Amino acid sequence: MIDARPTGVNDSQSSAAELLEVDEISLRFGGVTAIDAVSFAVRAGELYAIIGPNGAGKTSIFNSISQVYRPQVGDIRWQGESVMGVRPDKIARLGVARTFQNIELFPQMTVLDNLLTGRHIRMSRSFLAGALWVGRAKREEIEQRRKVEDIIDFLEIEGWRKHPVALLPYGIQKRVELGRALAMEPKLLLLDEPVAGMNLEETEDMARFILDIRRELDVTLLMVEHDMGLVMDIADRVMVLDFGRKISEGTPSEVQNDPNVIAAYLGSTELDVQAT
Repeated sequence: MIDARPTGVNDSQSSAAELLEVDEISLRFGGVTAIDAVSFAVRAGELYAIIGPNGAGKTSIFNSISQVYRPQVGDIRWQGESVMGVRPDKIARLGVARTFQNIELFPQMTVLDNLLTGRHIRMSRSFLAGALWVGRAKREEIEQRRKVEDIIDFLEIEGWRKHPVALLPYGIQKRVELGRALAMEPKLLLLDEPVAGMNLEETEDMARFILDIRRELDVTLLMVEHDMGLVMDIADRVMVLDFGRKISEGTPSEVQNDPNVIAAYLGSTELDVQAT
């Protein structure tokens, strides 16, 4: 399905420092357990995927990493330091950005302005200086706009740069949301169902951009996705969740042939169809 291929995890990468460590976290909402003692680690430079049925706890893990949710048990470490209890905006400043399953853009703003919102954590000017647009504030905004233009070129959305997002095709809106996350200059990018709702051509385009982000921008990727063809084509390692618990972890081929995965999630030994 996808022409591009990941470089894979070689021996040197397998021993690379763990950028993110999730250690036995559990998250409960009243009597409902969303995440049940889940542990995993994401190595610097890899593309790690999380799969599982709807309600398995995938997005809850993303929200826990971002500290939108606070697990009652366990620990989450970023570059060896615990981030439990750290505010979400500080998590973003540490270098963690994300996209969303449902597009969360400002529909009446242009593509350019939406991407500029991703630069706010990299800007230091005061409100007054920004309003007056003089001196350092002027130079800073010019630099931020230059960086955003680089992202527009990278994602091949030049033709839509001055269009309101609400008028764009769905696939382009997803690309703009990816661009806004890239504007934060992340070390780790959380992709929540990046190809959900896309047709085959849009999916292949997004897969190409994801691989380019990894190779050219040197960004580590953690992805939640239902499209099994995409996951098996581009991921280095895969973790499978079922009812909030980890039931398998390994390379795509290892996960594909794991009887626990076949029984609990896929229902067959074939991974050539898109999960629904």
